[in-house]
Amino acid sequence: MLKDTSFVQRFLFEELDIRGAVVQLNDAWRAMIQDRHYAAPVRTVLGEMAAITAIMTGNLKQPGRLTFQLQGHGPLNLLVVDCTETLNIRGYAKGDAVPEVAPLPAMVGDGRLLLTYEVNDQLQPYQSYVPIEGDTMAAVFEHYLALSEQQPATLLLACNGDAAAGLFLQKLPDADEKDADGWARITQLAATARPDELLTLDTETLLTRLFHEEHVRLFDARPVTHHWPMDPEKVESMLLSLGRGEVEAIIAEHGVVEIHDDLSNHTYRYDADDVAALFAGHVPPTRH
Repeated sequence: MLKDTSFVQRFLFEELDIRGAVVQLNDAWRAMIQDRHYAAPVRTVLGEMAAITAIMTGNLKQPGRLTFQLQGHGPLNLLVVDCTETLNIRGYAKGDAVPEVAPLPAMVGDGRLLLTYEVNDQLQPYQSYVPIEGDTMAAVFEHYLALSEQQPATLLLACNGDAAAGLFLQKLPDADEKDADGWARITQLAATARPDELLTLDTETLLTRLFHEEHVRLFDARPVTHHWPMDPEKVESMLLSLGRGEVEAIIAEHGVVEIHDDLSNHTYRYDADDVAALFAGHVPPTRH
């Protein structure tokens, strides 16, 4: 039976100074890939990236919007996942002739990972680029976190057509002082988690199974959603900004103006009558 909810749930090994989080994307993941028809390896890496993005957004010190773009020169040339401070997530993949079975480097080729962090009260977003290093999505983000936060992190990820999930662990500055062997012990235990456990077990059961001799403080789970309804006003504003002449030229050439929102997976179509009605109700600004 498929799970209906998606969540991120943080936890802390207080005696070890190690933090972590569990993510399960169920209904949100299925909604995100509905009608996308991705090949299995593309679906897997997109789901893993979605799981990581949800975890990292849930860990932000200042509320904001987090967007990751993985850009490369292989058959899979773009992965984008965007998540708001309320954990409303969306994303997509773009590429041609991606092999049915392929490791991440073969799919992406050389490239880079871009983070964009938009804090609500700041005008300019923070952006950070790093090369794509690693054979898996988990390794790519472990490398990214090591560079950006200067603290070791471990990620275990799983994804299929019904769900995407992950377990995140990060060593905090005082971990070695509290227990010199704590980080090695926790990461070794975490490595025993099976993909089906990540995808199906609730957080408490998963952590108890992996770390039954450790004291874990569990925080409340936060729901993750995929709710991105169509926004015709935004699209029509863009068309108006292009000007009537340019839009009518597109109509003359193609018979219709078609705009696809890749992130939210919506298609907007305007024929000649729609365009005439749009511009009939628009009063151009006065020029001085």
